Amino acid sequence: MDTDELLTKYAAGERNFSGENLRSADLTRATLNAADFSEAILSDAILTQAELSEANLSRTILTKADLTEAVLAGAKLTGAILTEAELSRVNLYDAFMLGVNLTGANVTEGNLGGANLSQGNLSGVNLSGANLAQANLKGVNLTEANLSKADLTEADLSGADLSGATLSGAILSDANLSDAILSRAILTLAVLQGANLSGAVLSGVNLTEVNLEGANLSKAVLTSVNLTEVDLSQTNLSGATMPDGSTHE
Repeated sequence: MDTDELLTKYAAGERNFSGENLRSADLTRATLNAADFSEAILSDAILTQAELSEANLSRTILTKADLTEAVLAGAKLTGAILTEAELSRVNLYDAFMLGVNLTGANVTEGNLGGANLSQGNLSGVNLSGANLAQANLKGVNLTEANLSKADLTEADLSGADLSGATLSGAILSDANLSDAILSRAILTLAVLQGANLSGAVLSGVNLTEVNLEGANLSKAVLTSVNLTEVDLSQTNLSGATMPDGSTHE
């Protein structure tokens, strides 16, 4: 199916484009709200500023697709493949993205507030400056991801793997990071006020100037962690493994 045929059918009321091959299609600024593109091929497609709110993109292949400033609010992207896709300033607010693959994608300044990305693969993804407030990132692979200055307020990152991730300047107030892996993560000037880090692994992390006021670090692993000038007076450290290997009472 070519682009003209797709747009003509959509204008006539057709919404089912499941399984279609739309590789490299130019759908710049196209309005395709509520369309069904499940299991379709949209790799290398241009969807810049396209309107895809409430669309079904489950298991859709969007490898290297350009979705700059596209609107996918409330869209379904379960199992979608977006490896190396361009998603800067995309609107994925409240999108359902269970098991999505965003490896190496650029989602700079994207809006993913309230989105469900649980069990997804986001290794190496660039989410700098992105809005992920109240997002579900439970069990997500975020190894080597760039989350600098991202807003993760009240996000659920429980069990997530953030090994080697960059979180400098990120806002993680009241976020759930229980049992998360943060080994070698960069947390310079991050805000972890009220965050739940119980059971989290922070081996080798530099927490200098990190705001941990009211944070829960019970049973956390702090081996080789730099706590220089860190105010821990209002932090729960019960059962935590301290930098010197001792267990905090």
